Amino acid sequence: QVQLVESGGGLVQPGGSLRLSCSASGSISSFSVMAWYRQSPGRQREWVAEIYRQGQINYASSVRDRFIISRDNANKMLFLQMMDLKPEDTAVYFCNAGGTIWGQGTQVTVSS
Repeated sequence: QVQLVESGGGLVQPGGSLRLSCSASGSISSFSVMAWYRQSPGRQREWVAEIYRQGQINYASSVRDRFIISRDNANKMLFLQMMDLKPEDTAVYFCNAGGTIWGQGTQVTVSS
């Protein structure tokens, strides 16, 4: 089974940017959809963005126009470029493949 490892999280000031990466141990080409989710303390995990193999992209309304999802099938990578970060974006961010495979998450903290 493919394993996913996220990286790129950290502490950033409001208005700042971060780029999250998700590296897969095997091919991701077979997965129709790859996605990012996030979970804040005391809240349920929520969907952030998804990208289909054919190129269709969807975003949660809370991140639209600030986040950009992309995938590199050849290098088995998924990315999330996050801009104009807000304190409410603070969460653990998870990579997901095919709706069933999860990474361990990477912490993003937005604070001054």
